Amino acid sequence: MIKTLKALLRAHRTSKTVADLDKRTSALKKTSEKASTQLKTLGDKLSDARQSLSSIHAQSHILKRETESLKVLCGHVAAQHSRQLPATASLKEAEFQVFSQWGEDGIIQFLLAHVPVPNTVFVEFGVESYAEANTRFLLLHDYWSGLIIDGSEQHMQGVRESDLSWRHTLHAKSAWISADNINELIRGAGISGDIGILSVDIDGVDYWVWQAIDVVQPRIVIAEYNSLFGPEAKVTPPYDPTFERAKAHSSHVFYGSSIAALNHLAEQKGYQLIGTNSAGNNVFFVRKDLAAPFPKRTVAEVYQRARFREARLPSGELAFPTFAEAQAMIADCLVHDLATGRECPLKEASGWKIVS
Repeated sequence: MIKTLKALLRAHRTSKTVADLDKRTSALKKTSEKASTQLKTLGDKLSDARQSLSSIHAQSHILKRETESLKVLCGHVAAQHSRQLPATASLKEAEFQVFSQWGEDGIIQFLLAHVPVPNTVFVEFGVESYAEANTRFLLLHDYWSGLIIDGSEQHMQGVRESDLSWRHTLHAKSAWISADNINELIRGAGISGDIGILSVDIDGVDYWVWQAIDVVQPRIVIAEYNSLFGPEAKVTPPYDPTFERAKAHSSHVFYGSSIAALNHLAEQKGYQLIGTNSAGNNVFFVRKDLAAPFPKRTVAEVYQRARFREARLPSGELAFPTFAEAQAMIADCLVHDLATGRECPLKEASGWKIVS
């Protein structure tokens, strides 16, 4: 009897467990069906979102192309004005901006109105993503071809994957530029000899890199200068193939060359000083065999202090200093003084002083 009662009790418990399991299974089934429905709904929404995103991306690409076309059209109108200016005009009169950082697009058009260029090829380095560059308007408006170089593979890959790479003859190379490799980089793109434009802007040892270039003989040279070095001192950071402005000094404004140093080098290479942009960071030279239409100018006449304030605090934040304060930040930095041939702190270089 006891055994029977125990068996019945076990059976009851088992029955109750089975019933509980049935309820849970049923509940889970309902939950699963609900979750499945929700997942399907989410999947449908995700598919719709992807289609919408794809459509937005396509529309964005079209809008970008149309905006770019409008910019080029506006630039075309402005270029007609710049090209009609006499060679005696100041570069300031010619300035306009389409893709250049400041007014370089207009200055280039002005120069090309007076400098014949049978081989419409350019070389520009230090272009970052090429969204802002001295030669992009030439590429899109005048159908020049050329080579751009930047240290960022990501930037150059972006250019290679863009419309620019198939709609135009544009070589985009990623490389850390130095005086030791620049000629091979240019030659490797199939470029040599007489070309239209060379644009030098690597925020570093620009002087030494331009000095080393002999594979091309550009008719026009655009070189970035550092106006904090003043109009008289012929200085540049000592050559260092690994130079980086962010590491050279915490202010980020110790880099490049003085305008006097670049003019010194230009004369050695057979170029005449034409002028500077209003922003105070680019100087323009024309090869002497083609420079007859332009008036001869001195560094003192064309030197322009930078209008922008890019100096930073040690924390990395913009400092917004006065021009003199920015000069003082880098006064102790070591430079190569071309006037004396020695290395010394900037504050000891010939002709350099902090301006009031």
